[in-house]
Amino acid sequence: MTDPEELSLVHESRPGTVSTDAPAVVLIHGRGTNERDLLPLGAQLPEELHVLSVRAPQAMGGPNSYTWYDLDLSAGGLHESQPDPEGFRRSLELVHEFVDGAVDAYDLDPDRVGLLGFSQGAITSLSALVERPDAYRWVVALNGYLAAEHEDAVDHAAGKPVFVGCGTMDQVIPPERAERAADLLAEGGAEVRFERYGVGHGTTPEEVTDVVEWLEGRI
Repeated sequence: MTDPEELSLVHESRPGTVSTDAPAVVLIHGRGTNERDLLPLGAQLPEELHVLSVRAPQAMGGPNSYTWYDLDLSAGGLHESQPDPEGFRRSLELVHEFVDGAVDAYDLDPDRVGLLGFSQGAITSLSALVERPDAYRWVVALNGYLAAEHEDAVDHAAGKPVFVGCGTMDQVIPPERAERAADLLAEGGAEVRFERYGVGHGTTPEEVTDVVEWLEGRI
């Protein structure tokens, strides 16, 4: 069995109520935070889920501050930015490797692993699903978008449940980018739920409630 300390990403683990062949969620935080940032949200998810919250591999300037990749601003600034290809590829491979190893290390059900990401984590989660749809049962993507390099491969996620949420007042990632991701995935055949919330670059209790209710029967 794989040693959890040897997995590809530093992480926090909070087992659920199922001890073997457990369903699981991998929490993927946003830019400038760390593996503890989404744990309060994870604590509100269905109790049978084994919660694994991972840390991005690239340190930023401040303490306990990490990022999944640098930003490519060449398309027109922050609101039109895309992931830097090299860093994005590294992080996607680390997420895939982490999930493969975690299934063995924590006795997870490989057919019931979902991803929940916020901001950069949402972008990473959606691309991970498109790249390896057989590895992920569902995805929750909050305040993110679908990276341009994966827009032409959305049909790979056909049939997969995807929850896309965004803030109507988000000044970091415009809600239109999240809506475009939802539309593209739906056109590709994914089972998409798209919701807007009256918030900026963050979440609301209503959104968390919607996510929890949406997950019932999908995990």
